[in-house]
Amino acid sequence: MAMRVKISITDRQRILDHAAASRAEVCGLLLGGVGRIAAVEGCANVSREPATRFELDPAALIAAWRAARKGGSSVIGHYHSHPTGDMCPSRTDAREAAADGAVWIIVGAGQLAAWRAVEHGALHGRFDPVELVVTAE
Repeated sequence: MAMRVKISITDRQRILDHAAASRAEVCGLLLGGVGRIAAVEGCANVSREPATRFELDPAALIAAWRAARKGGSSVIGHYHSHPTGDMCPSRTDAREAAADGAVWIIVGAGQLAAWRAVEHGALHGRFDPVELVVTAE
């Protein structure tokens, strides 16, 4: 059975809008707890090849970790877009992903798909699918 993660319709739309605003890959953080995304935070893509790769701004990631230590929501994963339209993690995503259980949301062709980075995953040996449950808020 696939893991389920709740996301509000508002946060889902924020991710879609962020992706639609750029022809390059965009990225951001997923904040929340087990089984729920409480907020999304867009970040700068600091990759040297933003048309085809993403790298989260380390300063944004560190700030989110610090906020979590002070009682804020935990970083449970991140999102990024595939301007080619493919919502599946690429082989590059799989090579660069740690098997840490993080949730990965990938935007492609105006839709979202969610994955979890695990050891021996079903896709590319690194990712298992996650069921996204969109809630009113």
